[in-house]
Amino acid sequence: MGHDVSEAGSSDGPTAEIVAISDEWSRAIVANDAGRIADFMADDWVIVSEQGTTAREEFLALVRSGELTHTAMERVTAPRVRVWGETAVLTARVTNTAHHAGRRLDADEWTTDVFVRREDRWVCVLSHITAAAGPG
Repeated sequence: MGHDVSEAGSSDGPTAEIVAISDEWSRAIVANDAGRIADFMADDWVIVSEQGTTAREEFLALVRSGELTHTAMERVTAPRVRVWGETAVLTARVTNTAHHAGRRLDADEWTTDVFVRREDRWVCVLSHITAAAGPG
């Protein structure tokens, strides 16, 4: 099983593809477009945060209702991508501005997204966020 290791700026196959997918997904989130956001997620996707897990449909319902919106999302470190066959992991530090239930939330987080190749395309199966404690 192949092992592709690289940092941002790499143009090699799966790594560059995963970074491009992640960038497009971030743009969909900032556009608050639940349909486009869903295209990047597996049906069994969950996000893990300090509150526990949130399933795909719960997350998308918050976006659809307007209860959760994002106005900014920016990667502030080079993404670290590892690919093992049909599985890829992208880790980076990301800042974002969200509004949830009328409250503005400015976040500085380390994010890890796990992608799998299904039906000849990469989809995210799990996202994990951890608050950043200091300089990246």
